[in-house]
Amino acid sequence: MASHRQHKDKDIDEGGFAAAAGAAEDAAADQATPEALPAGEASAVEQIQKLVEEKQDLQNTLLRRQADFENYRKRVERERAQERHRGAELLIEQVLPVLDAFDLALSGQSGAASPEYRKGFEIIRAQLWNALAKQGLQPIEAVGKPFDPNLHHAIENVPTAAQPEGTVVGEMQTGYMFHGRVLRPAMVRVASAPANCGATGVSGRL
Repeated sequence: MASHRQHKDKDIDEGGFAAAAGAAEDAAADQATPEALPAGEASAVEQIQKLVEEKQDLQNTLLRRQADFENYRKRVERERAQERHRGAELLIEQVLPVLDAFDLALSGQSGAASPEYRKGFEIIRAQLWNALAKQGLQPIEAVGKPFDPNLHHAIENVPTAAQPEGTVVGEMQTGYMFHGRVLRPAMVRVASAPANCGATGVSGRL
């Protein structure tokens, strides 16, 4: 009888332990969601989630602001570069007549008594040209090239069989480009077919 009682008590103890363990697991499962937490703890979890969402929103806003500022900085730099180029362009336009004067003086016949005088002109002209070229000025190629109304301004048609029709055969005034843009077209003579010997005309730039 005593042995039967001890065995029964052992079964009760084991059953009670299993029931207690199951209850503890259920309680832990209930605490896994904010709804199952006590009011104070649930409120704290909600606040943490809200703070995390606000942090993410702030990070996204910061990234957008950084992108906007970078675009603004690039636009300002581009506009400043354009202003500098335009200022240099206006100055060069005013200096071009001086360069033309040097070219005209050097293209004339030099007297035998003035070699040093001519050499001085050549040096000054070279110095002036180097300064302008460093700013982005480039001469437009004309003689021997096909006539291009975007680069050349035709002032005369020259009937000739020596060059194909539409070829530039003479340059009256040098044209220039500044940073890829035509600053002044070249004034040129253009070959025409010999059958048009009696006709001369002036064609303009497009």
